[in-house]
Amino acid sequence: MNFKPIDDRVLVELLEPEEQKTAGGIIIPDTAKEKPRQGKVVAVGTDEDLQDIVKEGNIILFTKYGGEDIKIGMKEYKVVQRSDILGIIEE
Repeated sequence: MNFKPIDDRVLVELLEPEEQKTAGGIIIPDTAKEKPRQGKVVAVGTDEDLQDIVKEGNIILFTKYGGEDIKIGMKEYKVVQRSDILGIIEE
C-alpha cells in the first residue's frame, strides 16, 4: 500500500528514543516514556511551499500531541500538518 499525503501534511516515520536509564542504572520502561516527537519524513504533501522547505529524508521535530497515528503494513507512522512541525534537525 502506498500513501501520499495531500495539502500541507507530511508522512513521518517515528524515531524511537534510545533506551533511557536513571542515574542509578534503572531502565525506564516504554510505558513511562513520552512519545517520540521527532521522525524521518517519508512523504511530503502537495503544498508547493512546503515541498520547498521539507524534503523526504529530513529529520523533523513536531509538537507533542500533533499528527494522526496511522499504520501502513506493519509500520506505524504519523501524518503531521505543517503547523505542527517545529523545525528540521540538521547534523
